[in-house]
Amino acid sequence: METATHQSDESILIQGLRSGSEADFQKAVRLYTPGMMAVARYYLDSASAEETVQDCWVTVIDAIQKFEGRSGLKTWLHRIVANRAKNHLRKNKREVSADFSESLDPELANRFAPNGRWATPPSLRFEEDAESLMENGALSDCLDQHLARLPETQRSALMLYEAHQHKSDDVCNILDVSASNLRVLLHRARQKIFLMVETFQETGEC
Repeated sequence: METATHQSDESILIQGLRSGSEADFQKAVRLYTPGMMAVARYYLDSASAEETVQDCWVTVIDAIQKFEGRSGLKTWLHRIVANRAKNHLRKNKREVSADFSESLDPELANRFAPNGRWATPPSLRFEEDAESLMENGALSDCLDQHLARLPETQRSALMLYEAHQHKSDDVCNILDVSASNLRVLLHRARQKIFLMVETFQETGEC
């Protein structure tokens, strides 16, 4: 039911964009800009990423008329950003640098399934449960800090896969990485988050 509702809402939004609705355009900007920035930051520095995303929204105004619906609107937007960012890199003769060597901590790697999700999720051992901690902001603030410290390649992969719920194939296409390289990025990002959670459990400090 949720999927059907989402598809219906997205179809209405697309119709609004095609008809030139300012309200729907602003809604789309609010909904999709964070994910588009995650893609752009994978390739570019902050200033260039922000400029690229802004340019993409200008492009979308006309390009939405050609949107065929072969993928979701979010995936389509993320691909536009990725292509624009890669063009920016080519013009400036730069490349994305990422270490994909398999130097994973075996003990921590066993905590994750091959698809990058938790195989053995951490469990909070406080008097407060995880929901309470997130509500009072302690764990949430700590998580935000550690996400901000992740290398751009790892954070972008994690955000697209988890926060924006892209399928692994879509993330690979958007970030232009192989399935094995995506697995390494996800594992490394998750290892660092896991260590943060472990420290938080033991000390209550970030």
